[in-house]
Amino acid sequence: MHFDNNTPAGDAASTSTKDFGHGAAGSRIANGIRASIIEGAYLPGTRIRQEDLAERYAASRVPVREALRILEDEGLVTRVANSGTWVSQLELAECEELYRVRERIEPLLLSMNVPLLSEADLDWLDDLVLRMESASNAEEFLALDRTFHLATYSAADTTMLRDTVVRLWNRTHHYRRAFTVVARAHGDDAAVFLDHRLLIAAMRRRDADEAEDVLYRHIRRTRVELFRHPAIFEH
Repeated sequence: MHFDNNTPAGDAASTSTKDFGHGAAGSRIANGIRASIIEGAYLPGTRIRQEDLAERYAASRVPVREALRILEDEGLVTRVANSGTWVSQLELAECEELYRVRERIEPLLLSMNVPLLSEADLDWLDDLVLRMESASNAEEFLALDRTFHLATYSAADTTMLRDTVVRLWNRTHHYRRAFTVVARAHGDDAAVFLDHRLLIAAMRRRDADEAEDVLYRHIRRTRVELFRHPAIFEH
């Protein structure tokens, strides 16, 4: 398998979902807005104006509205009738549900990939870990972290599981950003770095059960840590 060393967080292969009957223009605009949300250009609570999007993407209001419907279905934006559209806020109940789902299905997807990742793939993942540990800010870390984890899910040929996981990653990006800011502020990112190293070690041994266990604890840590800081969910 081949990984692109320069894959950005907003790359369509990592962030977009398949075009399930949506117009090409609407899907293209949705992909662009989704990437902007994931890259931090639009933070939770930011209002997204249709006229601004129409100008930015040189499109009419029709595909812009279609793009916003796509993103609303994904949970990335919230539309209020006769009012407007905003990037979805962080919600405590949503956080718990989304992360409990991730805790169950991502270890399964990882276990399907463990036998298929080559030594060259694992060497490349090792390099990503080093780059994450030296990241100068939260956004740089988040982009590398996303690339790392989605790469570990890319070897197995699945019909819907990886697409589901990518959608969950898109929807939980702001929660991961909040966790990363908290962890860096409290000097707690060492545990995250250790998890990444333990994951690669388990994958090198082709120990899918151990890799699943490490990943479960890795994802759960984010949920538990966010719940210790309820102010994150106030808006």
